[in-house]
Amino acid sequence: MLPILSPLFIVFGIMLSGFVVQKARILPQETDNVLNQYVYYIAFPAIMLIVLAETPIEQITDWGFIAGYSLAMTIIYLLTMGISLWRDKKRDLAAIRALNTTFGNTSFIGIPLMMMLYPNNQLALAAAAIASLLSVTVFAIVLAQLALYQGQTDSALKTVALALLQNPIIIGSLIGVAISAAQIGLYSPISGIIRQFGMTSSPCALFAIGMVLCKANQQQGRNAPRKLSTGAELTLLNLLKLVLQPLFAYLLCKAFGVEGPLLKMAVLLAALPTAASVYLLAHRFQTNATVSAQNISLGIVLSFAVLPLLDHLL
Repeated sequence: MLPILSPLFIVFGIMLSGFVVQKARILPQETDNVLNQYVYYIAFPAIMLIVLAETPIEQITDWGFIAGYSLAMTIIYLLTMGISLWRDKKRDLAAIRALNTTFGNTSFIGIPLMMMLYPNNQLALAAAAIASLLSVTVFAIVLAQLALYQGQTDSALKTVALALLQNPIIIGSLIGVAISAAQIGLYSPISGIIRQFGMTSSPCALFAIGMVLCKANQQQGRNAPRKLSTGAELTLLNLLKLVLQPLFAYLLCKAFGVEGPLLKMAVLLAALPTAASVYLLAHRFQTNATVSAQNISLGIVLSFAVLPLLDHLL
């Protein structure tokens, strides 16, 4: 069996557990919201802080990796926006579609996947953390776009700045980078507490993702008409996310001098399926929420073929 299949089964098995528990209504209806808030405000900032604090600043500031991964996301983002605007002329719809093709689940799938594929490898965790930071930035940009297009803000730049500055994940990451740059060793009990909180982020987040997808599927089943065009849209979204983004990540990172395991990490992280947060944002702004939920579910299924294939090729 390919090495990547075992961690994939673990990651998606936890998500399936959340789906089943939500479907069976074993836990209170709002459990996913509580879990998401815990992960967002406490657990994930903790894992980002401790990972970056314990990674040498030279590895964090690998500009070839950062440039290659960022440019790959940017190209796919602009390509999706262009295709969508050419076809439908709706800016808010184009923004959500672009988020579907660029905002992979580098946080809640990427970090545990890297931990299991590369045990005791701090570089793997740092790569996933950096990819997550870049993804959070794209999320903030799309949030500002939607708010601007729907008349909820007068300044997209101000909205992006506030979304980033008030984001606990960004704050935790900046603290971690500062500790690394200053070469400060955290007091062992303090780092232990932070690490224990951080280690709860992945199982809690994956379980919550399963619950969110269950709710989304139930909602779309009640409200969504079936359209032949949806199949074509889902195909294109997943082609852009799972095939073209990792291809561009490979070519661009290689062009910037990234080699060896880090190049493989960049490609695998770029090939991760769309994050469940995209559905939550689409639902909040009532823009293509049903297709976003379907895209996330389909992307997760396709990942069982795409990720092992890429792992084998690299």
